[in-house]
Amino acid sequence: MPYLGEISALITAISFAFTATLFTFGGRLVGSGVVNRTRLLFGMGMLLLTHWVTLGTLLPTTAPERWLWLSLSGVIGLSLGDAFLFQAFIWIGARLSMLLMSLAPVLAALLAWIILGETLTVGQIIGILFGIGAATGQALGLILSKLGLVGDFSALSGNVIRMLAATTAIWIYTLLRNQGKETTRQLSAHPRAILFIIGGSIFGPLIGVSFSLLAVQQTEVGIASTLIALTPIFMLPVGAVVFKEKFSWQAVAGTVAALVGVAMLFLV
Repeated sequence: MPYLGEISALITAISFAFTATLFTFGGRLVGSGVVNRTRLLFGMGMLLLTHWVTLGTLLPTTAPERWLWLSLSGVIGLSLGDAFLFQAFIWIGARLSMLLMSLAPVLAALLAWIILGETLTVGQIIGILFGIGAATGQALGLILSKLGLVGDFSALSGNVIRMLAATTAIWIYTLLRNQGKETTRQLSAHPRAILFIIGGSIFGPLIGVSFSLLAVQQTEVGIASTLIALTPIFMLPVGAVVFKEKFSWQAVAGTVAALVGVAMLFLV
């Protein structure tokens, strides 16, 4: 299918707008840590069921090196990177958090040049800026996913491996810190948060992440991550309607300009 990678990246961007909104509501009720570890459980369950129904097996059967790269991608991108992101949702809101995530294509371009040998000019390399935890986690996660998805390996299977590794890592940490009971207590006290987390898990770990892996598999990492970074554009009407944010035309122009600047990396 022509432009399958690009279309998948756009679907990812729209899905991430929905998941950012839902996780913001959930995080304001129970905290970012509870949202992160709970949505990984829900997401993993949904993905395992989807994998079983569509591909006939609960877990992917593949080479150990794929498990290595995709597991590292999951731990870095879904556990560590998203931990920063969900806290940002609470502190500065979904729209600004996703705007900061537009740094991810810049980081992805640099890391793809270093790890995958994709071409960047000297000017592009000099112009690249290193971002904060969420963008770094997503960027490195995309690169590791690219390594794990070489060939015709199923993007859904890749997502299952990433989610399994991320969920295992975050819950080992949770149990070592004795935070399991606190997670249960918070969810029991705020049952509405469970609905937000389930909804966010459908649009995020299930739909969004699966299409993001398909995108990086079917097109260059830089192009895929640039299109995925359009999420802040979709967040503008969400911010106005859902969060009742009031922002000036300068804020809109700044969002567009930031994303245009990132996109120019791949047009020059």
